[in-house]
Amino acid sequence: MEKITSRANPLMTHIRKLSSAAYRRETGEYLCDSPKLLAEAVQWGAEIVTVVATAEAELPALPAAVRCVEVPRDVMESISPMKTPQGVLFTCRLPETVLPAKPEGKRYMVLDGVQDPGNVGTIWRTADAFGCDGLILLPGCADPYSAKTVRSSMGAVFRLPVYTATAAEMKEALNAAQIPLYGAALRDDTLDARDVDYTRAAIAIGSEGRGLTEEVLTLCDRTVRIPMAERCESLNAAIAATVLLWEAYR
Repeated sequence: MEKITSRANPLMTHIRKLSSAAYRRETGEYLCDSPKLLAEAVQWGAEIVTVVATAEAELPALPAAVRCVEVPRDVMESISPMKTPQGVLFTCRLPETVLPAKPEGKRYMVLDGVQDPGNVGTIWRTADAFGCDGLILLPGCADPYSAKTVRSSMGAVFRLPVYTATAAEMKEALNAAQIPLYGAALRDDTLDARDVDYTRAAIAIGSEGRGLTEEVLTLCDRTVRIPMAERCESLNAAIAATVLLWEAYR
C-alpha cells in the first residue's frame, strides 16, 4: 500500500475536485465513502479505481488493479465530503447512463426535476428494494453520482442502473418497450394507486415543490393518486415514490 502524507498530493487534489459534477464527467470517476459502501462495491462488482484509507481502517479483499493508499487522519479529513470521516474513501468508474432505445425491463421509476440528492438516493434505494429495473432521471434532477446521492442510495448505486434522458427520449423508449407511463398527479383520468396494473409500468414522480412538469404530464398514459387524509395535499417525493413502488411490488 502506498503512503501519502501531503494534502497537496495530486491524488488528494483529484479526490477533492470530484465534488464537482463537471469534473466527474471529465474524469469518468465518482467518489464514495465508508467501509460499508466499499464492501458493497466489491460484492457487486463495481469498477473501483482507487481506495484511500487511514491506518486503522479494515479493508475487504480488493482486485489487484485497485490503487490502495494510506493517509493520516488529518489528510483524510481534508479530502472527505463528510464532517466525520469513516476512514475510507474510494473512487469508481462512472457507468454508462444513456437510456436504451428499447429498455428490456418491465418496471421503471422516472424522476422529473427531483433536485434533492438525499431524495434521489432514497428513491434509488427503494426502487432497488422493490424490484424496479432502473431509474430514469429527467433534466433538473440531482446528480446521481454526487457523494450525498451515492451515500443515500445505500449500495443501490452498484446494483440498479440509472439512466438520464429528456422527457421525449424517455417516452419514446417506453413506447418502444410497450411500457405505459403513469404519473403521480391529479387530472380527469386519475386512478386510485391501488387499482393500477403495474405488471409493466413506468412511474413518474415530480419535484418536491411543483410536482410533474406539464411536458411530462402530457406524455403520461394515465395519472395516479395516493389516497390520503383530505387535510393533506401532498407527500415528500421520496415517500410518494416509496408508496407507489410498494404498490407495484405488492
